[in-house]
Amino acid sequence: MSEVLNPVDIEQQIRTLANRLSNGVTVVTRSLGEYKTALRDYEVEEAKAYMRHQGPAHEKKYAAVIATESFRKAADDAEVVWRHADRTARGVESELSAFQSLYKGLVAMYGSTR
Repeated sequence: MSEVLNPVDIEQQIRTLANRLSNGVTVVTRSLGEYKTALRDYEVEEAKAYMRHQGPAHEKKYAAVIATESFRKAADDAEVVWRHADRTARGVESELSAFQSLYKGLVAMYGSTR
């Protein structure tokens, strides 16, 4: 890292990251809700398709899987979105923690707080 850091710049970055993290909570919560809804829809549709199909149990299972492929894809896609949002939020948390540590070090070095 070659840039010169000062407490004001770090405070500004901490505020920016804290705001991103705060907004990220909404994104993660919404994407988790969408994933849970899609997963529930998939499971219900699979059960309905299983019960509708006439034939032996193993055949019913395969028929249900085939009949609910689009619901499974929607659930999988929603999971990918949720996991991405969650990983992004964790990354922002780590970055915030790093800047907080830098700030503590700079405050100690300057011998004052703002």
